[in-house]
Amino acid sequence: MANDLCTTFTDIFNEGETKIRTFFAPGRVNLIGEHTDYNGGHVFPCALSIGTTAIVRKRSDRMIQFYSTNFTNLGVIKIALDNLVYDQGDDWANYPKGVIAILEQHGYKLDSGFDVLYEGEIPNGAGLSSSASIEVVTAIMINELYSFAIDRISLVKMCQQAENEFIGVSCGIMDQFAIGMGKEKHAILLDCDTLDYTYSPLDLENASLIIANTNKRRGLADSKYNERRGECERALKDLQEELDIRSLGELTQGEFDAHAHFIKQDIDRLRARHAVYENARTIEAVEKLEDGDIAGFGQLMNASHISLRDDYEVTGKELDALVEAAWEQEGVIGSRMTGAGFGGCTISIVNNEYIDAFIEKVGAKYEEQTGLKADFYVVQVGDGAKEMVEA
Repeated sequence: MANDLCTTFTDIFNEGETKIRTFFAPGRVNLIGEHTDYNGGHVFPCALSIGTTAIVRKRSDRMIQFYSTNFTNLGVIKIALDNLVYDQGDDWANYPKGVIAILEQHGYKLDSGFDVLYEGEIPNGAGLSSSASIEVVTAIMINELYSFAIDRISLVKMCQQAENEFIGVSCGIMDQFAIGMGKEKHAILLDCDTLDYTYSPLDLENASLIIANTNKRRGLADSKYNERRGECERALKDLQEELDIRSLGELTQGEFDAHAHFIKQDIDRLRARHAVYENARTIEAVEKLEDGDIAGFGQLMNASHISLRDDYEVTGKELDALVEAAWEQEGVIGSRMTGAGFGGCTISIVNNEYIDAFIEKVGAKYEEQTGLKADFYVVQVGDGAKEMVEA
C-alpha cells in the first residue's frame, strides 16, 4: 500500500528535493472502561492493526499542504505555517493543524513547511479514534522530521491538548495514549489520573475481537460528550464538599454508595455512579483476563454496556440493538458499546467457530430493527504509532 501511496503523493505534490518518509498510527478500541478517562479512572484499550498512514516530505518554504485520500473532494488544503488557526473550512485538516500549533506553543518551532498525504483505514465517525490517529501520526511525523526528540508520553499529551484546545472537544487522554503507546498482542491498563500503565497480554484463547459499526454517524464535538463531562464535574464538586478527593476515580463502589446522597442533582448522581462502578469493573476485568477467566471478562463487558445505557445514557437504539442481538448469539462471550457512544461501534468477544454465524445473524437482526446495515471487522491487536522503515 505504501508504494501506491507514494505514487499518489508524487502525483499530487510533484517531485521534490527531499526524501519522502512514511509514518503510521493505529486506531484503538477500548475493551472496557468507558467515560472513565476524564474522571480519573482506569481504561483498558488496545491499538488496532488498522489506522492512518501519513506520507510526508519537507519543503523549503513556510507552506504546509495537506491532502487526504479519504476526502479527495476537498483537494489540497494549503496553510501558512505562520497562520495556524482553526478554520471550519479546512475540515479534517484542523486536526493536524492543531497538533502543529500546540507543538509550537511548547517551543518546538518548525523551520519550514511540508507536504503530507494521509490515508485512513478507520471508518470516519465510527468511534475507533480516527481523529486521535491523525493527531498522533502527525506528532510522531513532526518529531522525527524536525529532530525534536520529544518523549512519547509528552507527544501523547500534546495531541490531547490539541483536541481539547484547538478542536474544542473535552476528550480524556485514553485515545491518544493507546495509539501512541500501543503494543502488539497486548492491551494497556491505564490510570488516567496518574498515567501509570501496565501492558496486559491479550490472550483470548479460541476467541476473537469483532468490531461492529452501527453506521450511524456521530460527530464527537456535536454529541453530548461535553455535557456528560460537565455532569460528572458537578457531581465531583458536590462530593468534594465532604470528601478529600481529586477525581471520581479515587472512590470505591462502597465509598460512593455511602456518600452519593451529597450529590445534589439526581442526573449527576447517575453519571457519577457509572464513572465509579465502571472504574471498578475495569480493574476487575483485567484481573479476570490475567486469571484466564475469559467468561468472567465477558460478563463485565455486558455489565459495562448496561451501565452506559441506563446510568450514563450514551448508547441509543442502534448500539443497543447491536449489543442485544450479540448477547442472543451462541459463542458470544461478551459485547458492549465502545467509544463515546451516540452511534459508533460495539466490541464483542466471539468464539472462533461461531464468527461467521455471529456476523450473519447479528447483521440481519440489526438491519431488521433499525433499517441500517452494520459493518463487521475481525480485528488484530497492533503496535503503536511509528515510522515505517522500508525493508
